[in-house]
Amino acid sequence: MLPESFGEVAEKLRRSTVQVLSGNQDSRGSGSGIIWDADGTIITNAHVVSDERVRDEQVRVELWDGRSLSAEVTARDGYADLAKLRLRAPNLAAAAWRGSSSLRTGELAVAIGNPLGFVGALTTGVVHGAGPMRGLGRRRWVHAAIRLAPGNSGGPLADAGGRVIGVNTMVVSGGLALAIPSELVVRFLERGSRPTIGIVVRPVANTGLMLLQVNPNSAAERASLRTGDLLLGANGRRFESTDDLSEAIEDAAGSVMKVRFRRGNRSIEREVSVVVPGPRQEAA
Repeated sequence: MLPESFGEVAEKLRRSTVQVLSGNQDSRGSGSGIIWDADGTIITNAHVVSDERVRDEQVRVELWDGRSLSAEVTARDGYADLAKLRLRAPNLAAAAWRGSSSLRTGELAVAIGNPLGFVGALTTGVVHGAGPMRGLGRRRWVHAAIRLAPGNSGGPLADAGGRVIGVNTMVVSGGLALAIPSELVVRFLERGSRPTIGIVVRPVANTGLMLLQVNPNSAAERASLRTGDLLLGANGRRFESTDDLSEAIEDAAGSVMKVRFRRGNRSIEREVSVVVPGPRQEAA
């Protein structure tokens, strides 16, 4: 049974949730975001504001009261799938957050987002736990039995008190939703953008990492990597999960790494520069 105050909790959470639009009419991406603080920090998924979509366009953020404002992407971490936006607007309703390590199985979970064009849609479910997900490497997730749809990405997963416990990211087999734990969001905000080579990958069981996207003008594109290449390893490290790729990139930050990959029947090795993004200046 939902508490009597749940309606007020849900309304407050809606006011802390935004719709994020990026790109132009030919390549429009949309998702959700969270007002993390009253100074205008918005948290969303990196894939909602991918480099390809925002290359020549600023992101637009739509608030609960109908205001549509431009925002700047100030940090991205493709591995963690997190992005930080800066929005300049008064009277922002910042969300409260809770450490996801304190979650217990069976707790009520609430998701707010903009799925399939329905602005501020609310769904409820229960927390299954927090930890790694089989097939997705060693990174931790908040697992919840809750219905999500395209457009929920980047929005809040919260507890019964409306405190954010994770950032909704994907749905896996069986309808289980995965969210990035709130502690990892805090760590991302402290650290900022990670070293990058500009790719999106997916693990292939017992084989390597399938290259799903190569960002234009990225280090990977300059090294002639292509969508469909199968990344096998780098600098003597075999790729079995995205964690292995992330660690290889971190180790080679500011230099180059020798990437082994398979293209068709050929095995190829290329040197790829690992770019360390510089800090972005934010006006006071």
